[in-house]
Amino acid sequence: AQVTNPPIDPIREAVVMSLNTCFGPERNLFQETPQHAKRLEVHSPVLSHEKFERLTTLEEAEYRCITLDLHYDPAGADLRAALEALAERAVQAVRDGYVILVLSDRRIAPDRLPIHALFATGCVHHALIREGLRCNANLLVDTGAARDPHHFACLIGYGATAVFPYLAYQAINALIHSGEIKGQTLSDALYKYRKGVNKGLLKILSKLGISTIASYRGAQLYEAVGLHPEVIALCFQGTVSRIRGADFADFDADQRQLVQYAHDPVEPLSQGGLLKFIFGGECHAYNPDVVLQLQQAVQQDDNAAYRRFAALVNTRPAAALRDLMQPRFDVSPIPLETVEPLADILKRFDSAGMSLGALSPEAHEALAEAMNRLGGRSNSGEGGEDPARYGTVKMSKIKQVASGRFGVTPHYLVNAEVLQIKIAQGAKPGEGGQLPGHKVSPMIATLRCSKPGVSLISPPPHHDIYSIEDLAQLIFDLKQVNPHALVSVKLVAEPGVGTIAAGVAKAYADLITISGYDGGTGASPLTSVKYAGTPWELGVSEAQQVLRANGLRSRVRVQADGGLKTGLDVIKAAILGAESFGFGTAPMISLGCKYLRICHLNNCATGVATQDARLRSRYFIGLPQMVMRYFNFVAEETRELMARLGVRTLSELIGRMDLLDILPGTTPRQQKLDLSVLLSQGGIPDSEPRYCTEPSNPSFDKGALAERMVADAAGAIESQQPLTLHYTIRNTHRSIGARLSGEIARAHGAAGLPSGCLTVRLTGSAGQSLAVWNANGLTLVLEGDANDYVGKGMAGGQVILYPPTCSGFVPHQTTIIGNTCLYGATGGKLNAAGMAGERFAVRNSGAVAVVEGAGDHCCEY
Repeated sequence: AQVTNPPIDPIREAVVMSLNTCFGPERNLFQETPQHAKRLEVHSPVLSHEKFERLTTLEEAEYRCITLDLHYDPAGADLRAALEALAERAVQAVRDGYVILVLSDRRIAPDRLPIHALFATGCVHHALIREGLRCNANLLVDTGAARDPHHFACLIGYGATAVFPYLAYQAINALIHSGEIKGQTLSDALYKYRKGVNKGLLKILSKLGISTIASYRGAQLYEAVGLHPEVIALCFQGTVSRIRGADFADFDADQRQLVQYAHDPVEPLSQGGLLKFIFGGECHAYNPDVVLQLQQAVQQDDNAAYRRFAALVNTRPAAALRDLMQPRFDVSPIPLETVEPLADILKRFDSAGMSLGALSPEAHEALAEAMNRLGGRSNSGEGGEDPARYGTVKMSKIKQVASGRFGVTPHYLVNAEVLQIKIAQGAKPGEGGQLPGHKVSPMIATLRCSKPGVSLISPPPHHDIYSIEDLAQLIFDLKQVNPHALVSVKLVAEPGVGTIAAGVAKAYADLITISGYDGGTGASPLTSVKYAGTPWELGVSEAQQVLRANGLRSRVRVQADGGLKTGLDVIKAAILGAESFGFGTAPMISLGCKYLRICHLNNCATGVATQDARLRSRYFIGLPQMVMRYFNFVAEETRELMARLGVRTLSELIGRMDLLDILPGTTPRQQKLDLSVLLSQGGIPDSEPRYCTEPSNPSFDKGALAERMVADAAGAIESQQPLTLHYTIRNTHRSIGARLSGEIARAHGAAGLPSGCLTVRLTGSAGQSLAVWNANGLTLVLEGDANDYVGKGMAGGQVILYPPTCSGFVPHQTTIIGNTCLYGATGGKLNAAGMAGERFAVRNSGAVAVVEGAGDHCCEY
C-alpha cells in the first residue's frame, strides 16, 4: 500500500484488526432466516489440532466434510491433468452437499506426486467460482507446505478458509523431543508458533491497508514473477504476471525430483540456504567470495581485485532480472577519453537511507564524508543527524523524512540539498523503521528526541499522508521550509508504481526513487526480506513508460535503488530509465561489513551496525577512502562500458532501451521468461523526453503571502529584534510560518530567535499546515480557525488559536483545528481555544499543548 491506501498499524490499531474466520455456507445477504445463524467462528485461520479435529468430524449438514487427496499417479497423469481432476472432484463434492473441503497432502508415497497446496487451493477456488458454488463451501488446507506467515497468507489470499500446518507442528514436536526446545510443553510451543504466525498475518494485512482476514481472503493481492500464463489461468486467474515463466511441466518435474530426493535413504537433508549463505545451497548475491574481493579491492586500492569482484557479479548465474539482459556492444565504440569524466558520473551516485542508530556514528560519518568528497550525496536515514556535522564534510546532503519524524526539525531540514519522503523501502514496504532499544544510546536518543533504551518503531503510515493530495501538501511544506532543496519521494517497485510515480510528479516532487525488493535487508523481518516488493527493473521500466506517456518525464528525476553493485548494473539501470543510482549494502561492505545479517542485535562483529562503544573502537576499520575507492571503481567501469556503447554522456544512455538485448537464458525455465515488457517503449514517440530536463518541479502555489512575510521580517530575523506583523489569512494560504521558520533556522540554527521575538498575528481561516516546522522565537496568533496539520514538526515557539471575538462558538464543543496537528513535534507550545481533530499530537516528542478536546488516536506513539 503506497500513498492512496496507506498501511495500518496492526498493534496500535488492533481494535480494527481481525483474523476471525467463519465456517458454513454463506447465504443471501438480503434475507434473514434461522439458517443464516448456522455459522461456526474461529479466532484465527491457523487451526490447532483440536479445532481441526472438531471441524472435520462435525455431523450437521451445514458442516459436512470431505477430504480431497492432493496426490496423483505420475504414470497416469501430469500436474495439469491432476489439477483439473481435483477441481472436478471438488465441484462435484459441493454439488453433493459437502461444505468443508479438506485439501490434504498427507498421504505421501514413493510412487505418487503431491500437488502443491497453493496450486490446489487456487485451482479449486476458481473452479467453484466459475460454477457459482464458492459461497457454499469452505476450503480447509491440511498441508505440510505452510511454514511461515507468507505461506499462510498466499493460501488465504487465493481462497483458503483456514490452514492446518501439520508438518510445522510435527517439526516443533520433534524439536521438543530432541531437546533443542527446552522448558516448554508441546501445547505451549504450538500456541507460541500460532501466535507468531497470527501476528505475521496481521502485519501482512496491515501493509496493504486491510483490517480483516475476510477482506484478504481470495483477494489475490500478489504479483507472480516468473509464472507461465497457463499456470495463472488455471490456478491464479487475475493475478498480475508480466514476464511469463515456468509452466506446469516445470513444476511437475520439480515434484518428481522432490519425491525422489525425499525417499533417497543415502542423501541427507540440506539446510538449503534460504535465509543465509550455505555452501552448495541457494545462490546469494553477497556470498563470501563477493564480499572478500570487494573488501580486498577497497582496502588495498586494488583494481584487479575489483575486476574480479565485478566478474563474480556480472557473470553470476541469473539471480536478478537484469542478469538476463546485456548491453548491445555491436555498435561503434568511441575512445574512452571522449566519455564524460568520473566527476560527472559520481555526482549521480547516492548512498541509500541508513539511519544513525542502525549504523554506528563512525560508519555513518565515514559514508557521508566519502560521498561529499566524491561529489555524490549521502542519505541521513530517518534518525536525524548531529547538528555538529552541519556545514562540514560529514553532513548528509539528503535528509530523510520518514513516518516516525525522528529528529526532523527546521534546523535539520534547511541543512540539506535533497529532502526525501520515505513512503516505503524495498526491504520492508508497509512497515516503519525499527530500532531496538539496546541500540538507542544516549546520543541516539538525543538526536531522536527520545529516551535511551526505548525501542523506536516508526508508524507504518505517514499520519499526514492518506491521499496523493496529502503527499502534495507535505512536498509543499518541505519546499516552503527549504526552498533551495529538491524534494524526493521513495517508492517501492510494484504493479502500478508507474501510476503512483505519475501522481507524485503531479504533486510537484523533484525526484522519485524506485526501490527494489532486494535492497536493505540487514535488519528487516525475514518475511519482508523474502516476500515483499518486486524487482526494481520492473518498477523503473514501468515508471519510465508511464511518466513519458503522460508528458511528465522532463519534470522529475528517477533513481534506481536496490542491490546495485557494479558499473554494468548502473548501465542497465540507466538504459531502463534511471538517471541516478542508490547504493546501500556495497558501501557498507566497503567499510568492513561482513554481511552477517545481525544488524538488529547491536553486536555487529565489524563495528558497522552497533552502538556498542567497545565493538566500534575495537573492530571498526572503515575509512572514507574505502567507500571512495569503491565508487571510483564503479564509475570507471561505467565509463568503459559507455565507451563500448558509443555514448559520451550518461544522459545519452537514459531510456535507450534499444541498446539492451535480452539474453536467451541458460536454463529451459529462463528461456520461457518474456522480458520484452521491460524494454517496451509503449508506442511513445521519440520526441518525448527520456530524462529530466528541468532543474526542479515547482509548485503552482508560489506562496505569495509567505514570501511577503519573509520580506517584512528579514531585518528582524537577522538582527534578532522584536517585531509584530499583522495579516489577513484565507484557507488557500498553506504552510504559513514555514518560510519564516526556515529563514530563522538558516540564520540562527536550532537555537532560533529569543522567546517571543517575532510575532505574526493572523485573522481568518488558515489553510493546511499552519506553523509547520515552527522554529524557536516565532509566535503565530490566529483569530479564527485552521485546517489540518497545525504545528506539524514544530520545534519551538508558540501557536495560539482562538475563535473570533464576535462568534458564539462554545470552545469545548467546537473544532478549531483539523486532523494530525503536532504530528512529529519536538518542542514549542500550542494553545487552542477549541477542539482538535483526530490523531492529535501523534509522535509528539516534546511539544506542550492545551486544547479543549481531541478526536480518536490522540497522543499515540
